[in-house]
Amino acid sequence: MAIEIERKFLVKGNEWRSLGSGQVYRQGYITTVNNTTVRVRIAGDRGYLTIKGKTDGIARSEFEYPIPIEDAQIMLDTLCDRPLIEKIRHKIQLDDLVWEVDEFLGENEGLIMAEVELDDANRTIELPDWIDKEVSGDRKYYNSNLAKYPYQQWKDFEKQ
Repeated sequence: MAIEIERKFLVKGNEWRSLGSGQVYRQGYITTVNNTTVRVRIAGDRGYLTIKGKTDGIARSEFEYPIPIEDAQIMLDTLCDRPLIEKIRHKIQLDDLVWEVDEFLGENEGLIMAEVELDDANRTIELPDWIDKEVSGDRKYYNSNLAKYPYQQWKDFEKQ
């Protein structure tokens, strides 16, 4: 079984922008029931189907498969809830970790989050200066929830 161990953080400032290139991602959710999420994603010129299980702390099962981009586009257009998640993902290599900074677009514009995948949930990591508050356990920051309740709809106190 594939296990994803991931920590999520809000991002501050713009220092991170010069550290890695960005790629446009479009993704949607076919279903999010019984602690299972089925996602379709187009990243650049590639399509993916991903199935994620229940989150336990910062870990969960994850199965991701490449699919033809044409199939991914049809699934995004016809099977996924709205709004779709649109973002630019910047990959930043720092030491032995790859930080993925997501700059959200569309109905989630204004939200910038960074995530880092780990090989051990107990691993201690050094946070870059541009990392702000950790939001790993806050479900409202899950992409699947941003598709249901976009950042642009949050009240000011929810954005802090």
